[in-house]
Amino acid sequence: MPETLTVEQAAFGPDYRFSRLLRGGWQLAGGHGDVDHARAIGDMFAFVDAGVTAFDCADIYTGVEELIGAFRAQLERQRGEAALRQLKVHTKFVPDWDQLGSIRREDVERIIDRSLKRLRTERLDLVQFHWWNYDADGMIETALILNDLARAGKIDRIGGTNFSSMQTAAMMAAGVPLVSMQTQYSLLDTRPENGLTDLCAPTGLQLLCYGTVAGGFLSERWLGQPEPGEPFANRSLVKYKLIIDDFGGWELFQRLLQVLAGIAAKHGVGLTAVATRHVLDQPHVAGVIVGARYADHLDANLAVFRFALEAADKAAIASVLAKRTGPLGDTYTLERDREGRHGRIMKYNLNKD
Repeated sequence: MPETLTVEQAAFGPDYRFSRLLRGGWQLAGGHGDVDHARAIGDMFAFVDAGVTAFDCADIYTGVEELIGAFRAQLERQRGEAALRQLKVHTKFVPDWDQLGSIRREDVERIIDRSLKRLRTERLDLVQFHWWNYDADGMIETALILNDLARAGKIDRIGGTNFSSMQTAAMMAAGVPLVSMQTQYSLLDTRPENGLTDLCAPTGLQLLCYGTVAGGFLSERWLGQPEPGEPFANRSLVKYKLIIDDFGGWELFQRLLQVLAGIAAKHGVGLTAVATRHVLDQPHVAGVIVGARYADHLDANLAVFRFALEAADKAAIASVLAKRTGPLGDTYTLERDREGRHGRIMKYNLNKD
C-alpha cells in the first residue's frame, strides 16, 4: 500500500495556512541558466499535488514572479478558484541600494503594482520587506507605506527579510505588523538564535528559513570529499563555503556530515532531510524554503515529514555543534559589511523593470 504522507502546515492566523516546506524560486531566476518554462510550470503542479502549497519568490528574482503568475493562471483555469486559494505565494520587496534614502511612496506602490501584475493577482499573499543599508534614512517609513498598501487591499500579510533583531523590533514598535522574518538558518548558521528568536516569543513573529541545506553542502555528495577551492560552480557554493569556514572549517563540517549520515541511515532518509528536520524542530520556525529548479528532488525533500529526530539523534548533533566557532553576530550582519568576505559577493541593485 502506498505511504500516506502528511505535509505539516503553519499559519499566520486562522485564515492563512501554508505548508511548512516552501518551494524556493531563486534557482529559476535569470543568471542560473536557461529555464524550460513549460517544465517549470508542470513541476509546480507536482509540488502542489504533493502538499507543498507555498512558493517563495522576489521582485528581484528575474522572471520568477511572471513564471509563478503563469502557473497561477493555469491552476485556476484547470482546477478552479478553490485550488488557487490554497496556494500561497510569498514575494519580496527589495528596493535597490542606490535608491535607499530617496525612495518615495509612489516608488513603493509602483513596485508592488508590478508584482501584482506579474503574479496575476489582486492581492499579494505575503510581502517580505528588505532594506540593504541601515544607515540610509527611510526604512521604517517605507515599511509603513507597505502597511498602508495592505490596508488598501493590495497586500494580505507583511514580513521581513534578513533584518537584525534590533531593526525588527524597531519596525514592530513603530506599528509595522510583521508576521514573519525570512532568515538564513541551518545547522551551520545559527545566528537567528543570537537575538531574533528571543523576539519571536513575545511578538508572535515566526521564522521562514532559507539556506537550510547550505546550497547543497549538507548532503551525501560532500561526505568524505576533500575541501573544495575556487572556482566554485555557482555563487551559492561560494556563499555557503564561507559559512562552513566560520562554522569551524572543513574537518568539523565533515564530522557533522558523518553524524547526519548515521542518523539518516537509521531513519531511512537522506542526509538533507535530517538537516532540514533539525531546523523545522527549532522554536518559532514556521517553515523552510527549499530551492528547486524543477521537481527532481521533490520526494527527497518530502522525506522530512516521514520521520522524527530522537533524543539520541539530537544529542549526537549537539555534540558536534558544541565545537563550532561561528558564524557570530546577529542575522545577516556579516553580509551587510560590503567590504567583508560575505558582503563582497552580494549583488545590491537588481530591482529593474
